[in-house]
Amino acid sequence: MFITAQAPQDEQILKLVPILAQASHILLEEYQNYCAGREFSIDEKDDCSPVTQADLRVNDYLIGQLAKMTPEIPVLSEESDNSNRHDWNICWMLDPLDGTKEFIHERDEFTINLSLIQDHQTLFSIIAVPTEQVMYLGYLTELPYKYSFICESWERYCKFKDTEVDAIQVGLSHSSKNPKYQQYIDYMEQELPVIRREAGSAYKFCMMLEGEIDIYPRFHPTSEWDTSAGQGLLESIGGGLLSLDAVPFTYNQRDTVLNEGFIAYRNIETKKIALEALSNVSL
Repeated sequence: MFITAQAPQDEQILKLVPILAQASHILLEEYQNYCAGREFSIDEKDDCSPVTQADLRVNDYLIGQLAKMTPEIPVLSEESDNSNRHDWNICWMLDPLDGTKEFIHERDEFTINLSLIQDHQTLFSIIAVPTEQVMYLGYLTELPYKYSFICESWERYCKFKDTEVDAIQVGLSHSSKNPKYQQYIDYMEQELPVIRREAGSAYKFCMMLEGEIDIYPRFHPTSEWDTSAGQGLLESIGGGLLSLDAVPFTYNQRDTVLNEGFIAYRNIETKKIALEALSNVSL
């Protein structure tokens, strides 16, 4: 959970907060116009996934702002040319609209994901939630912050002693129809009741930080910009994100930016439950 805190004095955080707040404002404006039925452009990328004018507008804004703030650090973005990425030891990783399908279906569970990658590891993460006017952010080695745009107020993650688990909250995507998810849940239900919580893409990472999801299984592919910020934030609170081979994801290292499935967990206790349940799934 999060408790009221003093504003951080870190220079990078203080520079990024107004930039991400403005990006969130742009994305929220696009969403409101789309929901109101105003003219709106939706195209299809080479991989048949949708890209909207909102993706591109936020992408252009953030790439421009990051170029001014850190001109020496390139940006690896879902909506940009990444052909030179293997030459980069350090880079920003950006998804200007994570949850495009949620956006298109008028579900407000979409986010902006930004992370700083160095030596294939996430060192700093931000997930902004435009419709809630909040962002979660912090360094890998420190407990994360939560910032409210409207109230201009800061909170910080606080670790409380874990109590005995009496139910497991499992985060699922709205499209989680693969039978592997049921196999996974069936195993856990032999020991504990399972509460299913459906939500959009990286928004589930925010719910994990809030204690509303304990385990987030994913048995279909994602991309690196979908998971990097969430993984960094989870690791900073003692949780994590592992491949289906139980290995933490690394970034900007492989030939492809596509990830296989993963298991995300909130703490050590839920990690054990998550991996035990994985043994029941036919991969």
